[in-house]
Amino acid sequence: MKKFWTLILCVCFSTAFSAQPAHRYVRITTTMGTCIIQLYNETPLHRDNFLKLTKSGFYNGSLFHRVIRDFMIQGGDPDSKNAKAGVSLGDGDVGYTVPAEFRDSIFHKRGVLAAARDDNPEKASSGCQFYLVQGKKFSDQQLGDVETKRLKFKIPAYQREVYKSIGGTPHLDRNYTAFGEIVLGDEMIDRITAVSTGKQDRPLQDVSMTITVLKRSKARKLEKAMRNHQLEKFKM
Repeated sequence: MKKFWTLILCVCFSTAFSAQPAHRYVRITTTMGTCIIQLYNETPLHRDNFLKLTKSGFYNGSLFHRVIRDFMIQGGDPDSKNAKAGVSLGDGDVGYTVPAEFRDSIFHKRGVLAAARDDNPEKASSGCQFYLVQGKKFSDQQLGDVETKRLKFKIPAYQREVYKSIGGTPHLDRNYTAFGEIVLGDEMIDRITAVSTGKQDRPLQDVSMTITVLKRSKARKLEKAMRNHQLEKFKM
């Protein structure tokens, strides 16, 4: 009987230890701070592509090459690695695109991770370039103007409240695929958008990045901290 209960305890311990976190997470480390991003399960093509590139080290050493205050910071151009000062960036790619994954419940609030793209009619995403939303707060009248002039659809009431309280870039909704959001360290965006920029909004001071995938144990710890609202105790 003692062996039976020992076996049960071992199985329970093993199951708990091997439990998968609900989401995948990546850490972006820059010269101006660090953030942790939760990747959305609702956009699996973008999630898996971003994880693939991150695991290969693709983004390490690349720059946030386009920075616009109250809008966003853009990176992921492979040509930005070791790019000389003043060189125009933003055309680098990986030779493929990712099909658009628009979801009505996902929108461009502050801190969202989304895919850049060109003007292709399918609105397919760049295979590598991305941006993080800083955005700004909107009034009801401003949101009404965005609906009428840019979106041609009504913004749901709960999303309007978010755009009014924490801000974002609502005119990008259903035009660019959002596939994740910052859960810790969004002040990094504010530091980066404060830098001086030159031609094509490239920072005069290079802002390089390293992106890594959070290990399963770290992801579980993070999700526990989020459930308990104790993110301030989580060490990035």
